[in-house]
Amino acid sequence: MAEVVLDKIWKRFGNVVAVEDFNLTIDDEEFMVFVGPSGCGKTTTLRMIAGLEEISEGTLSIGERVVNDVPPKDRDIAMVFQNYALYPHMNVHQNMSFGLRLRKTPKPDIERRVSEAAQLLQIDHLLDRRPRELSGGQRQRVALGRAIVREPKVFLMDEPLSNLDAKLRVEMRASIKKLHLRLGVTTVYVTHDQVEAMTMGTRIVVMKDGLIQQVASPIELYDKPVNKFVGGFIGSPAMNFLVGGVQNGRLTSEQFDIKPVGELAEKIAPYNGKKVYVGMRPENLDLPGGKIPEKQNTIKATVEVVEPLGAETHILASVGGDQTLVARVDPHARVQPGDNVDLLVDLDFLHAFDLDTEANIRYT
Repeated sequence: MAEVVLDKIWKRFGNVVAVEDFNLTIDDEEFMVFVGPSGCGKTTTLRMIAGLEEISEGTLSIGERVVNDVPPKDRDIAMVFQNYALYPHMNVHQNMSFGLRLRKTPKPDIERRVSEAAQLLQIDHLLDRRPRELSGGQRQRVALGRAIVREPKVFLMDEPLSNLDAKLRVEMRASIKKLHLRLGVTTVYVTHDQVEAMTMGTRIVVMKDGLIQQVASPIELYDKPVNKFVGGFIGSPAMNFLVGGVQNGRLTSEQFDIKPVGELAEKIAPYNGKKVYVGMRPENLDLPGGKIPEKQNTIKATVEVVEPLGAETHILASVGGDQTLVARVDPHARVQPGDNVDLLVDLDFLHAFDLDTEANIRYT
């Protein structure tokens, strides 16, 4: 197994900077997820680790070895691609063993590795089939098996579940996570799906425009986003943002008057007389009589859309006509489009962000 260290890594394509001053240590046996919108540099960073993209500046180490100039085949890594990349004329056994045969691995060793990987992935009954005879989930398992038989120091996975349907993605997320727990191999996983990132990663790297925004555990990212981008990107439905002013320790506008508590109450004091973004997650909003006690924490809103989901109901509401928010409320809440409601905010999970830098005031 191996630690992966990226030290001041840059990637430039001519005058375009794809990855900027990327500094990260991925611990041995860690499952690290890179997440962010399209074009943020996450796949480019993964490809630099794999050796498929040249590093413009900086140092990349795998284990104790600097690998900037080491060819991909000598980095002791295995990569799982988005499109499976299986050979259509080969059966499952031949696809899984192909890399080992190229390396002149002894035949008994090949058979042992393929058999163990196939049993682990529950595809041992498919070894004689060709890719066209497999479902999408089975093909993905074959692609994983081909990586596992390499017994590498590092697994690299580039959006491996994006071609699967929603139900199968959930199943494969669990399979990959269990696989990591059993094998204990350092894994770097790239996705644009924040749900995948939250459910799979030991830690998550949130990226935007080639820059790291935050590196943290899933729960820390969710509860303590360092800026507005992270707060809005992590979580579904996304965090709500309203613009309000700071007046004598309160967050105010024509539609709300909220008195922060604890650490946030202290941190917003220097912002008196200024405007800030007020952030609150949908589950931290509720109707009167619900789970949130009534304090100095009310937002006046008009219901526009009601979405019953069975276990909960989502309310899309307008605030002042030009701002909107989403609240997750009790599934039996009696509310209709057009209703004027007073939404309550859970003050323990209230956030405020600087209007210019978008930094989270509570954690800076």
